[in-house]
Amino acid sequence: MTLQEAQETVDRWIKTYGVRYFSELTNMACLTEEVGELARIMARTYGDQSFKKDEKHDLGDEMADVLWVLLCLANQTGVDLTAAFERNLQKKTERDKTRHKENEKLRGLSPTPSLNGGEQ
Repeated sequence: MTLQEAQETVDRWIKTYGVRYFSELTNMACLTEEVGELARIMARTYGDQSFKKDEKHDLGDEMADVLWVLLCLANQTGVDLTAAFERNLQKKTERDKTRHKENEKLRGLSPTPSLNGGEQ
């Protein structure tokens, strides 16, 4: 599914099941809440905290919740996320094409695995 398809799917879902979008400000608060829930799982999975007994911890579901609200906000504000992401990627590429490779703090550290299992 592309970003455009995801935006269209969310819009159809809202119009079919959701009655209407929450206000932009409410959705911004919801996004903050969802990021907090994601942060909680990250802190317990990869950080020093532990899960409480019977605490739900579905990392993918929390990431999908964040994406859902972000897609809602994009639809509400007229942002084409595909175009915005492409512009953002180009900006980062131009700005950072050598910056990270030249960063002494990043040398000697293990590479973060990418989706295909290679180096980032």
